[in-house]
Amino acid sequence: MTTNTILFLLLSLAVSGGLSFFQYYYKAKTKSKVHLVLAFLRFLSIFGILLLLINPIISRKTLETIKTPLPIVMDNSSSIMDLKANEKALELYKIVSQNKDLQEKFEMQSYQFDTEFQQSEVPIAIGINFKGTQTNIDEVAKNLKSIYKNTTFPTVLITDGNQTSGNDYVYSFDANNKIYPLVVGDTTKFLDLKVTQLNVNKYAFQKNKFPVEVFLNYSGNKSVTANFSISQGSSVLVKQNVAFSPSKNSVIINVLLPADKVGLQVFKATISSKEKEKNRYNNTKNFAVEIIDQKTNIAIVSAINHPDLGALKRAIESNAQRKVTLVKPNSINSLQDYDVLILYQPTTEFKSVLEKNKLAGINTFIVTGNSTDFNFLNQQQNSLVFKMSGQKEDYLAQFNSQFNLFALDNLGFENFPPLQNSFGSITTKGTVSTLLSSRIRTIETNSPLLAFDENQGKRSAFLLGENSWKWRLQSHIDNQSFEKFDVFVDKIIQFLASNDARKSLVVHHESFYNSGESIEISAQYFNKNYEFDEKARLTISVTNSKTKQTVNYDLLKGNNSFKVNLAGLAAGGYNFSVKELNSKTSYSGHFEILDFDIEKQFVNPDVEKLQQLAAQTQGKVYYPDQVDSLIKSLLENENYKAIQKEIIAKTPLIDWIWLLVLIAITLSSEWFIRKYNGML
Repeated sequence: MTTNTILFLLLSLAVSGGLSFFQYYYKAKTKSKVHLVLAFLRFLSIFGILLLLINPIISRKTLETIKTPLPIVMDNSSSIMDLKANEKALELYKIVSQNKDLQEKFEMQSYQFDTEFQQSEVPIAIGINFKGTQTNIDEVAKNLKSIYKNTTFPTVLITDGNQTSGNDYVYSFDANNKIYPLVVGDTTKFLDLKVTQLNVNKYAFQKNKFPVEVFLNYSGNKSVTANFSISQGSSVLVKQNVAFSPSKNSVIINVLLPADKVGLQVFKATISSKEKEKNRYNNTKNFAVEIIDQKTNIAIVSAINHPDLGALKRAIESNAQRKVTLVKPNSINSLQDYDVLILYQPTTEFKSVLEKNKLAGINTFIVTGNSTDFNFLNQQQNSLVFKMSGQKEDYLAQFNSQFNLFALDNLGFENFPPLQNSFGSITTKGTVSTLLSSRIRTIETNSPLLAFDENQGKRSAFLLGENSWKWRLQSHIDNQSFEKFDVFVDKIIQFLASNDARKSLVVHHESFYNSGESIEISAQYFNKNYEFDEKARLTISVTNSKTKQTVNYDLLKGNNSFKVNLAGLAAGGYNFSVKELNSKTSYSGHFEILDFDIEKQFVNPDVEKLQQLAAQTQGKVYYPDQVDSLIKSLLENENYKAIQKEIIAKTPLIDWIWLLVLIAITLSSEWFIRKYNGML
């Protein structure tokens, strides 16, 4: 409180006392106890009002003790159960989380993880059931960095270290915060043969051979000879002997399998020996290949060189059903070899190609940019009208959630780098549908950036800007993969590669899934005007082909589509039917779930990886019989001391509601007493 405030308070006391004395003593003809009470009430009222006018700031000091956080992170994946370490893991969790000394020194916080990272209660491990279908320790690192940003803290990680998804976790954790892995599971080495990894394309073409690459691993102290085979049903397609020894513990086998039958073909890779193994589940791995009898040929026609061409080619050919050819506009002879034409920045050189295509009727994907002749383009198509200047401009994307030609999620287009095109106005004609509209910085142009047209059985697409290669790169930065962007491009090609009449019910699903993966089926329902119907009622009936057991689900509305997640289905073949209940429209299909539980592939905890993690963060690996040493180490570490923080809370007096109440009471009491005693 400042000196001026103190002087004002003293002056207020004097003024309040003086006025009260003048009112009830100096002017009063008689003096009684009633006058004394009235003077006191008047003093309180005047002093209270003056206090509100002065409004002094009241400061209050409090001390807060901030303890170092201690996250206890429990692995909730099914591999803990398969290693028969679930009871020991829970026991270790309770020993650490219920330790009184640790609770006194640290702010104990408990988490669990499998595919996802989530909080659980201390000291009771709510929700820990060891049924997680994947292990993602990298997700633990990301979340701890986010939760405890700019904080120094230790972490107790109770796990077997066997990660099945995510990036390498050794270098994902903050190197300045120590990780103390508490290893669960039997570390005794057992003889084990394992199909570690299998690489095969998702699609193959009929009457060809497709490559299969198999990685085999051996763990043991003696030389063994194993039998490796690939079979389909009762037929053995490949069979060979493989020799292993302590020094030669891995083998890579490459084979070519025939693609004879069209459709989904399921195969089984198996390695076996006469030796006794603790885990035989990892001796077998199922895989599937869809055999197709046709390929979509796409021609990218361009008179210039540009990074967009390579990016488009890679994105399209990520689907094995597509083949891309780069050609110059004056060197293309026959259009009959192609199913889709991508015309990159067309100029008058493209006149012969477009004239031929008027007869061929091939669907086109036109990409414009700084080298495009827009006057020529206005003459060659009727979907868009271009009024462009010679000035260049950067255009950002705005996603249209009402787009309904095909299902597509927003990839974060608003955050993608801008595309460059000539400055001007672009207007749509007829039945053009806009997926992405354009904006210049924060100003919407009301012009399309990516648009589609479907007229009299012919389809076309327009991407109005160059540098889409930057979009593919940004998508990889955001998702650590090109997959989402490549699927986006593939859906454009899929739309252009087909001239089939639009269906009211469109269902998207994979032909096969691995057990443990997310089994998601999405659907769109369109009304008679081919507008997405948000009020549609979609259900799905799924029947196991072998047991004939049927389960029913409702599809939930998402962004421009309906979705259902069929988690928990056992391995096998399934027939399904999606129905719209109001119109009785239906779609039937089939998918396979391959018998492969990645969490059952392990015999031992990955001690080596956890030791690398501990070394990287300057922590230490502990085993179940060393839990007391871990607790002692945490208690004795002087780097994790509690911090006492002084908090000064400043409150203006005018915020004190009770002072207003006191003033009201004193004034009311004074009036009542004077009224009662006939002094009014």
